[in-house]
Amino acid sequence: MNLTAVLRRPVLVPVGGVLVAAGVGAALLWWGGGAVPQTAPGLPDPGAATAWLLPTARLGMQVGAVTTVGLLLAAALLSPQEEGGSLSALGYRRLRAAAISAALWSIAAAVAVCYTLVDLFGLPAAQVLAVRAVLNFATTVPLGQALALSGVLSLAVMIIAARSLRPRGAVVALPLALAAVIPPVFTGHAASANNHQLAVSGLLLHVLSVTVWAGGLLALAVTARGATADLAVAVRRFSPLALACLVAVGASGLLSASVRLTALTDLVDTRYGQLLLIKTAALAAIAVAGLVHRRRAIPALNAGRRLPFLRVAAVETLLFAAAVGTAVALSRTPAPVGGGEEDPVTSLLGFPMPPPMTIATLATAWLPEPLIIAAVAVAAGLYVAGVWRLRRRGDAWPIARTATWLAGCAVIVVATSSGLARYGPVLFSIHMAQHLLLMMVAPILLVLAGPVTLGLRALPPSTDPRWPGPREWLNSALHSRISRTVTHPVVALTLYVVSLYVLYFTGLYELAVRSHAAHLAMVGHFLVVGYLFFWVVIGIDPAPRRVPHPLKLVLVLISMVLHAFLGVALMQSTTLLAADWWTALARPWGPTALADQRTAGGIAWSFGELPTLIVMGALMRQWVRADEREARRRDRAADRAEAEGNEDSELAAYNRMLADLAERDRQVRG
Repeated sequence: MNLTAVLRRPVLVPVGGVLVAAGVGAALLWWGGGAVPQTAPGLPDPGAATAWLLPTARLGMQVGAVTTVGLLLAAALLSPQEEGGSLSALGYRRLRAAAISAALWSIAAAVAVCYTLVDLFGLPAAQVLAVRAVLNFATTVPLGQALALSGVLSLAVMIIAARSLRPRGAVVALPLALAAVIPPVFTGHAASANNHQLAVSGLLLHVLSVTVWAGGLLALAVTARGATADLAVAVRRFSPLALACLVAVGASGLLSASVRLTALTDLVDTRYGQLLLIKTAALAAIAVAGLVHRRRAIPALNAGRRLPFLRVAAVETLLFAAAVGTAVALSRTPAPVGGGEEDPVTSLLGFPMPPPMTIATLATAWLPEPLIIAAVAVAAGLYVAGVWRLRRRGDAWPIARTATWLAGCAVIVVATSSGLARYGPVLFSIHMAQHLLLMMVAPILLVLAGPVTLGLRALPPSTDPRWPGPREWLNSALHSRISRTVTHPVVALTLYVVSLYVLYFTGLYELAVRSHAAHLAMVGHFLVVGYLFFWVVIGIDPAPRRVPHPLKLVLVLISMVLHAFLGVALMQSTTLLAADWWTALARPWGPTALADQRTAGGIAWSFGELPTLIVMGALMRQWVRADEREARRRDRAADRAEAEGNEDSELAAYNRMLADLAERDRQVRG
C-alpha cells in the first residue's frame, strides 16, 4: 500500500504512530537497559512481564494524553461551528473520539498503578496485586497518587466529552486533560534530581508543550475531513501555537538535560545521554517538518490541495511517535548519578542550605522558575503586541498602562525566581513577602493595566461566524456563567481572604513547602484570587456585573481588617506552623522558627496594609470620576431635552417629586 492510499484512510496514521512508538520504545528499552531487571542475586524479582508491561502502560498513558488533548483542542478551537454556536459535525466527531481516547488513557493509568506497585515490591504480580494493596498504594504513596489522579482526571474528561453537545464541553474538558498530564511529571527522574524545582518545572513545560503540539497535529491529520478551506483555516490557526510549542520544547529540553546530566560527556558516555540525543534528533526533525508545513503545505491548502499537508503531517506524526517511544525508554533508564551523597537539607529543598540572608544574597541568589518565567514572558509579549497593533492602526493606548503591566510581570518574576524564591522555604517571613507581592502588589498593577480592554480593542473581529476568533473567545469568557460567579463580590472576597486562613491554619502550607506541585498551585492561587478581587474593586476592564462604589469600599475595608487580623494572629501565636518542616530543615542561622513566624505576622499586619491604602485611594478617585461623568451625562441630557422642547425624563421625575412634596405640605398645613 503506497503513501497516498494510506493518507486516504487517515485512521492508519495513528495506528502506524502507535506501532512506531511501541517499536522504538521497546528497542530503546532493551538497548538502554530499562527492560532488563537489575536485581541482585538472592533478592525477589518482579519478572520480565512487569519490566515490559509497566513501560507499555506508560506508553499507553502518553499516547492517550496526546490523542485526547489534540482532539479536544481541535474540537474547541480548530473546528467550525454551526449557527448558534453549536458543534459542527466535525467538532462532534472529534469530541466523541476524545471521549474514547480518554477512556483508554484511564485504563492505561489503572494498569500503570498496578504494575508500578508490583515493580516497587519486586515480587511477581500474583503475590502483590490485591484490591486492598492497590487502593492503599493509590491513596497513600505519592507515586501511586500521581498515577491514580491522572486516571481519575482522564475518566472525568471522558464523561464530559461523551455527554457534551457544544464547544463549551471541549473548552471545559481541555484544561482537565492537561491537568491529567501533570501528576506523573512530579514522580520521575526530575523529582529526585538536585535542583528539582528547575528539573520539574522544565520537564512540565516540556511535556505540556509536546502534548499540545503533537496532539493538535495528530487531530488535524487524522480528522482532516470536510472542506479543504476549513482545514486551511484550522492549520493557519494551529501554526502559531505549534511554533510557540517548538520554542518551549527546545528551551525546556536544554534546561532538563542540564539538570540531569552531571557533565557534558554524559551525552555520549551514558545510555541516558545517548537516548537524550536520539530524542533531540527526533524533535529537530519535527521542527524541520514544521518548517516544510509553513513553506509548502499551508500554501497548498490555500490553493485547495490537501495531499501535501497530509503527507507532511503523517511524517511529522511518526516522528512524534518515535520521540514518545524514546521518552518512555528514558523514563526507565537510570540517569547519571553525581558523586557524593545528597544531604537531608538538599533532599528537602532541592538545593543546599543558602548562607545567612543579606540584601546582597536576596539580589543575587536567584532560583529561576522556568514555568512561571515562560508564562510571564508570554503575557508580557501578548500585551506589547496588542499595544503595537493599536499604534500601527493609529489608535492611542496610555503608556502608563503598558508600564503598569510590565511592572506587574516583573514583580511576579522577582517574587518567584529571585533570592526571595531561594529563601522563601527557609524563612517564613520571606514567604510572607512573596505572598504580599503575588497576592496584592502584582494583581493591583495587572488590573490597572486593563488587559481585557486592550484585547477587545486590539483583536480583530472574526469575518466568518462559523470560525469565532480570539476576540469572540475573550468576549464569551467575559460574559460566561463562571465569570459572573467568581466576580460576585461575596465570592471574590471569600476567595481572597478566607483561603488565606485555610492555607496557613491547616496542613496546606506545609504541603506547599514540601511539594513543588503544591507550591506552583499556591503561586497560581495567590495570583488568580488577588486578580479577581482587585478586578471587582478597582478594575478598569468591563466586568460581568456592576458593583456600586459604596459596596466596593466596604469590600476593601473588610479585606483590610481580616488581613490585619491574620497578621496579628501570626504575631501572637505560640503554635509553630509547619513545625515538622522547620524541625527537619534545622536552619543553622538566623532567628528561631517561631520568632521568624512572628516577624512574618508583623509584615502581613504592617506592610500588607500599604497596598490596601493605595487601593482605597484609587477607588475614591474612580468614584469621584464616575460621579463627575454621571453629572456631565445628566447635564447633556437636560440640554438636549431643552433644545428639543422636551423635558428630560429624569428631570421631569425630579420636578414631579418636588411638586408632590409641596402638595403634601400644603395639605398638612390646611
